[in-house]
Amino acid sequence: MVFRLLLLGLALVAAGLCAGAARADGLPVLGIDVGNTGVTTPQVRYVTLPLQGNTLVAQVEREGGSVLQRRALRGRFTIPAVAFDGSADGLSTDGHTLVLIRPRIAFPRTETAFAVLGADRLRLRARVTLRGDFSFDALSPDGSLLYLIEYLSPRDPTRYQVRVYDVNAGRLLPDPIVDPGENAEEMRGYPLTRVASPDGRWAYTLYDGNGEHPFVHALDTTSRKAHCIDLDALVGLDLADTGLSLGAGGKTLSVRVGPEPVALIDTRTFEVREPGAAGVEPAPAVSEPRGGGTPWPLVGVGGGLLLLAAGALAMALRRRRKLAPT
Repeated sequence: MVFRLLLLGLALVAAGLCAGAARADGLPVLGIDVGNTGVTTPQVRYVTLPLQGNTLVAQVEREGGSVLQRRALRGRFTIPAVAFDGSADGLSTDGHTLVLIRPRIAFPRTETAFAVLGADRLRLRARVTLRGDFSFDALSPDGSLLYLIEYLSPRDPTRYQVRVYDVNAGRLLPDPIVDPGENAEEMRGYPLTRVASPDGRWAYTLYDGNGEHPFVHALDTTSRKAHCIDLDALVGLDLADTGLSLGAGGKTLSVRVGPEPVALIDTRTFEVREPGAAGVEPAPAVSEPRGGGTPWPLVGVGGGLLLLAAGALAMALRRRRKLAPT
């Protein structure tokens, strides 16, 4: 029986790793799935793997790969991606809340589902199903506010608005988050990369501006406010290799295209300056990403993933009634 479970576990893992390329984890395109690379803290990594139409969620030590917690959820969910470079999110800064999203199989979709878990023991707290097409955007530091991208056109995924879901109240707030100084119609495009402030309050996302005028969307996840920062220096450039990094204790945001920074943003005033200008600090060191990188099953855990999948399968077979519903 154990041998059969191990073989089936291996098949499930292989199928899950291959299936990821055919789906997406919330963004309006297919082919971006960060479930097996996960989202991280300095100590642990949270990952998701398909398990016969259900989901295995695991908390894994970053050093050594020991599995600390695991949970089987009924239905398919995955770690959210927030940008095309594979930036991952879904974990609150206080480490207590983990949000998963149902993978996308087409655009648009008529409803979007999320699972809210306690990050310590991976217990399901809430199941959220919204009418319409959404993707995950950010989470407030205490996990009480879930920020979503709502797609407004079934044919144009660059038309969107930012919405807020109150996790404690269990409802989608009516008013979108907008920068009062910008025309909402001009703030369009695809998210290229993301970095968050050290305290998790600010989420900075670089958008391509729908191929016209790139900008950084600075979202204050605590006060429900946003600022759009135009980046003239990026107009006309190839944005295939872009990056954001924070320095000076989070006071300076560096925008990189290729190996060199092309713009520096003061995160207190949102003023944009050229690198090397008088009074401008040197380009900051690259901030550690919350997710992405080499898929966890391939990093230093040997046969641990196989045993994890088999163990989760056995647990699912023994405790079907205790699985969280979709």
